[in-house]
Amino acid sequence: MPGLVVNRVAPGFLGDVLSSFPEGLVVVSGSAGKSTTTKMLVAVLTAHGKRVFTNPSTANITQGLTSALLERASLTGRIDADLAVLEMDEGHGARLADRFRARLVLLTNVMTDQIDRFHDAQKVQAMLGRIASRASDAVVLNGDDALLARLAPPAAVVPYGVTEGVLTAAPRGLGYAETTPTRVQDGTRVTAVTGRKAELLVRGEPMTVRLPARGVHYAVDAAGAVAAAEQLLGDAFDARVAADALAVMSPVFGRGEVTTVRGQEVEFVLVQNPASFQLNVDELDEGLDQVMVAMGSDVRDPSYFWPVDASRIGRALIVSGSKADEIALQLLYQGVEVERIEPDLGAALDAFLALPAPARGIKTIVFTADSMRRTRSHLGLAT
Repeated sequence: MPGLVVNRVAPGFLGDVLSSFPEGLVVVSGSAGKSTTTKMLVAVLTAHGKRVFTNPSTANITQGLTSALLERASLTGRIDADLAVLEMDEGHGARLADRFRARLVLLTNVMTDQIDRFHDAQKVQAMLGRIASRASDAVVLNGDDALLARLAPPAAVVPYGVTEGVLTAAPRGLGYAETTPTRVQDGTRVTAVTGRKAELLVRGEPMTVRLPARGVHYAVDAAGAVAAAEQLLGDAFDARVAADALAVMSPVFGRGEVTTVRGQEVEFVLVQNPASFQLNVDELDEGLDQVMVAMGSDVRDPSYFWPVDASRIGRALIVSGSKADEIALQLLYQGVEVERIEPDLGAALDAFLALPAPARGIKTIVFTADSMRRTRSHLGLAT
């Protein structure tokens, strides 16, 4: 609400504040991985002594960005920080492009995501191209994404990516695991991924990083963050400092986050599009004893997720959310045992958490964005 009001009465506020940071503005955008990549980049820059303003709540649309700035701005409209690193929604970032000038833009990928807003990949490519056009120093982009690789922004292009072996060894799925063989021969590359550990090649030197969650997609996010940090810091970049910062970074809420709720350890797994659903499900431990799945109103057309093979879940004790029947049907067709369908998310969460501790693994909740927000609200967790 504060952002909506300020944008109405002072439409120049957002652009003015974004232009006020001494070391400039960094914009992170793309279909998926924005929140994690932003948090990784902020962690690395902060560890190098930079004072960074960011939007940690992942409020990445116009009013959310404005509200985040209002929280820190002085009466003169300035924020005490060296630079800003902001996650921006693809659509809102493109509409805001005329109101900011970025020192660096980081683009993660183009995927089929939010089909009610972004109906085709070329539309997303065009929006990201608009954002990239505002970079003055460099555009750091995922060179394994064919649509991003075709962009020709006025600033220098710095690609990051993965080696062919990593793609071959990646979990079966969509998105990253189906990209064309990498064209990225220099820059920052992912050379191996094992669980929460990834091997990168930075400036031709090996670098081991601990990831906040399991999966090759998180390793790609780390590569992007490291590549951007290297560009921003220049000779001051220290790979050891960067690795140490990533090792202690907690996940962005819902992205492989493990927390204690009502005395029980729970892992939250957020799935937002077919690619993230497949990759995250493929990383689940086999034979988990207690899994809950929740799909909310953010999924306008549940058939969107039908390309995902969710059979690794094995057994879902409770399926919930406003689209509980639809996701339960998909799970059943894919051989997953569904013990109970409870559309009332609050009742489902209470029942799931009231169960004794699992015999294998930890309690795991797989949910879409709407159910994630409602879950955190019901459980009194910060968002």
